[in-house]
Amino acid sequence: MHIGLVGGIGVAASLVYYQRLAAAVEAKGARLRMTLSHGDIHTLIRNNLADIREPQARIFADQIAELKGAGAEIAALTSLGAHYCFDELAAISPLPLISAVTPLDSFFADQGIGRIGLLGTRVVMRTRLFGQLERTEAVALDDEIETIGQTYQDVAVAGRCSDAQRQLFLEAGRRMVAEQGAEAIVLAGTDLNLAFDGQDPGYRVIDALDVHVALLARVAAGEVDLASLTAGG
Repeated sequence: MHIGLVGGIGVAASLVYYQRLAAAVEAKGARLRMTLSHGDIHTLIRNNLADIREPQARIFADQIAELKGAGAEIAALTSLGAHYCFDELAAISPLPLISAVTPLDSFFADQGIGRIGLLGTRVVMRTRLFGQLERTEAVALDDEIETIGQTYQDVAVAGRCSDAQRQLFLEAGRRMVAEQGAEAIVLAGTDLNLAFDGQDPGYRVIDALDVHVALLARVAAGEVDLASLTAGG
């Protein structure tokens, strides 16, 4: 199955998607067929903060049309924050879409996790993953959403994370565990690997990117029924 990735939102996230997907597919003994389309993170940020959905969905649809022209058979967004317009995109997408949000609820439940703490964009934290978690309770540091969200935005745009930014994220996770009873902290922003990779914060960390990549690898290897996973197309 030829996978099309809507990338560039940001670049660091696209790179880690490619690296981890390639490794996961290789581990299955399968061949990765993948094409990446580069998007504009600055336009996405403006539209996301203003909750401008349909115009952003049309931008993504144009990218997916390019991916289809390159031979892709399905598409995925390499940004959880970009899923704010997922329904609008699914309605016009030239290819079926595999959500990064939908698999998370089942994953948390299967892991026996009842409450998770969220780190990511402002919208992801405020909406508790767009209100799409049904089996899991999500918490966030509501008094720090603006600071955390802006810091995450800065990291995503720059493609790198300073020591001070890393400490802000690590401390936010610690607070959600200690003060709000989070059983795990979810990196609900695909650039947060820049802050958490190689770290031992003293609490459980789940990278939402890994859950999405694992599903995409199964799709690439022909292990799952696409009809049960996809929207649009």
